[in-house]
Amino acid sequence: MPQQQPQAPAAGWAELAEAFGRYLLLERSFSEHTVAAYGRDLSLLAEHATERWPGLSPLALDRHQLLGFVAFLGKLGYADRSQARMVSGVRAFYRFLVRRGHLRESPATGLALPKLGQPLPKVLSIAEVEDLLAAIDLSKPEGHRDRAIVETLYGGGLRVSELTGLLREGVYVREACLRVLGKGGKERLVPLGGQALKAIGLYLAHGRAPARDAKADRHLFLSRRGDPLSRNMVFTLVQRAAQRAGIGRPVSPHTLRHSFATHLLEGGANLRVVQQLLGHESIATTQVYLHLDMGQLREALERYHPLGRARKA
Repeated sequence: MPQQQPQAPAAGWAELAEAFGRYLLLERSFSEHTVAAYGRDLSLLAEHATERWPGLSPLALDRHQLLGFVAFLGKLGYADRSQARMVSGVRAFYRFLVRRGHLRESPATGLALPKLGQPLPKVLSIAEVEDLLAAIDLSKPEGHRDRAIVETLYGGGLRVSELTGLLREGVYVREACLRVLGKGGKERLVPLGGQALKAIGLYLAHGRAPARDAKADRHLFLSRRGDPLSRNMVFTLVQRAAQRAGIGRPVSPHTLRHSFATHLLEGGANLRVVQQLLGHESIATTQVYLHLDMGQLREALERYHPLGRARKA
């Protein structure tokens, strides 16, 4: 049942999120970086709620709907720590609404944080990635778009938010790279292989729907209605392709990013290089992508370390 509320002027997502940001910045003395992160999390909640329950105010969301949002984060492939931060942000947002008198009580009270320490989603094998790409029907109107999306996610290791934020002007064909806007508004250049660039070119030539307006036209990937793609749309198309490919476990955009990093490391790429490609500030974050078993580590020690070679001799 929707949350009962006292008499208060109706307010939408943007207005309340802006007020929450000012509160965090001015009254709680949070850093601008942290406030921006909370803002992105609220934008994701607003996007999810708007798609599921059009016209529903944030003041009317109940605990059951918020639990659905938490489950949605897991389906999108967010790491447990990212989910925990987002849930904390949602709880703080609703505490703020109670403090300001918009609500009598918070629907986010008791909203459980994801348990940390769970394993990351399993990676796809190279053969499974090929099966995933082959399962996309290029004869359908959205076929070239979906193929280009999967190629870009796997070929560049992009986050789903980075993919949906790609602009046409950020595709550098001659330099074979993309200009990507990552976390914290930080830009980076991501090199892209010929196969992914070819898929993007075919999409732009044969599969891109007419944009709804000039603002949408700047975005690289559009829906069939001419709007920029949402994260939920990308998740759905990846999941459906995986089902058609006969992959018997959950596959998300993050699975493709995870596979990108793992396949690079297994192929001998330097961990620092992978860190730069993924846009990680700390190399400790990149280390979670190491899936080398003890046998591989021992083989590397014996092959490259002088004492290891001596012991083997």
